Amino acid sequence: MLSNLSNLSKLSRLSKLSKLSQTFQSQAKDYLNPFHNPKLLKQFFNFYPPYFGAGIRVDSLDFANHHIRVRLPLNKLNQNIVGTQFGGSLYSMTDPFLMILLMQALGNEYVVWDKSASIDFVKAGKSDVFADFHLDDAEIDTIKALAKDGKAVFRNYDVQVVDDQNEVVATVTKTLYIRLRAYSKSKTQTVRI
Repeated sequence: MLSNLSNLSKLSRLSKLSKLSQTFQSQAKDYLNPFHNPKLLKQFFNFYPPYFGAGIRVDSLDFANHHIRVRLPLNKLNQNIVGTQFGGSLYSMTDPFLMILLMQALGNEYVVWDKSASIDFVKAGKSDVFADFHLDDAEIDTIKALAKDGKAVFRNYDVQVVDDQNEVVATVTKTLYIRLRAYSKSKTQTVRI
């Protein structure tokens, strides 16, 4: 009888330790999730090989205000044959950031994909260049209203890449696809960061 009570006591302690361990793991996973830790996500982007190699840097990442600022310094690794910003790098610096802002703002109930993009080169980039991505609350509310019946929503956004004199170097037009996850074929879309 005492042996059984001792075993129950051990099982109870093991159960409590197991629950404590699960809680710790859940909190650690949450903390280490880059989407819950903007500083970690910023570092991820700054060391992401395609961006690191081109010199693309995330200067600021502010999910609370739906804003990201990206910089591309002109250097030997991203110059084209005439010594100005390489067009592919100008596009790359704009690639995932609107999608990421929308994924963060809308949450897991929605699927968000880049659908298409085009770039209009306005003038040669002869200095560092910058791109600001910003969504306002009205846009997020509009998307939710348009998507509430389960239909796909396509939204167009223009992003200007500007030089250090704030003159437009290129304009990137992006179309994003947004849909409630319950109605999407992409039910398993997850963040792989």
